[in-house]
Amino acid sequence: MSESLAGRLARRIERDGPMPLAEFMALSNGAYYAGRDPFGRGGDFTTAPEISQMFGEIVGLWCVAAWECLGRPANVRLIELGPGRGALMADALRAARLEPEFRPEVHLVEASPVLRSLQRAQGFDAVWHDRLETIPDGPCIWIANEFFDALPVRQFVRIGGCWHERLVDREGDGFRFVAAPALRRAGAGEDGDIAEMSPAATAMAASLAARPGYGLAIDYGYVEPPGRPTLQAVRNHRPVDPLSRPGEADMSAHVDFAALMRAAREAGGAVWGPAPQGEWLRRLGIEARAARLGGQEDALARLVGEDAMGRLFRVLAFAPVGAPAPAGFLDGEGG
Repeated sequence: MSESLAGRLARRIERDGPMPLAEFMALSNGAYYAGRDPFGRGGDFTTAPEISQMFGEIVGLWCVAAWECLGRPANVRLIELGPGRGALMADALRAARLEPEFRPEVHLVEASPVLRSLQRAQGFDAVWHDRLETIPDGPCIWIANEFFDALPVRQFVRIGGCWHERLVDREGDGFRFVAAPALRRAGAGEDGDIAEMSPAATAMAASLAARPGYGLAIDYGYVEPPGRPTLQAVRNHRPVDPLSRPGEADMSAHVDFAALMRAAREAGGAVWGPAPQGEWLRRLGIEARAARLGGQEDALARLVGEDAMGRLFRVLAFAPVGAPAPAGFLDGEGG
């Protein structure tokens, strides 16, 4: 029997000392997604495409509108990062057939063999990649739904008026947080304050913004710092200690949309939003679609409700500088 990830991490820490939280999170999520289907009622969490086909259909029609804003290029790449079971892409492509001239080349960024198999079962043609960098340059439209939240974060704790990076150390048969030596003096605040940042997320945002095209980042997150740590883990649809089950629970953190926006602009792109998911979906006609389909009342409430995904989740659009506004965004919401 192969050694568990927890065992390997414990041996690594015993040999090299405490490791940065970002590294612990990256290794945990890499192992977690590599060997399971975590989605839906039988998994650990449910994403918007699993709630209703309407979500993917709206995204698919948004992609057609983005393609038209790009001048209807004959060759365009449709990219999804972290495509899960492939439900969003399948629904998006079906809806996009309303415009027969939109025939994108589909590229999926997915490292998990288990999830790649589920995506292939959806029946659409695609090219799979472990990393964004292997997708050729050229006109593109990309989608990242609940992708950025799974990228590793660093945490810093204020102790004695200084910021210390939080590391993960062994504690008995488990793990605990410890503080590294002080990095610098802190500004306003109180001891015990914890700040988060994700260099992996901002680097990815910069890489995407540098590509010629439009993109959507849809996730739960914030623009103003929440003043508290947002790192969390779920298993069987219930919260668990983020350090308790490495490789067996989904670790995530709320997305810092302000940081993504800065990274995109510094890379030469423009951004629109972020708009609340519920408002964005309403602007694009999800209520009319729900009425046409029938039987979508519960799904609609989950996707757009103020006390469900409608407010917590936000939609940030990336676009070329000076290009027309993406569908679902109003004048003054971009730049």
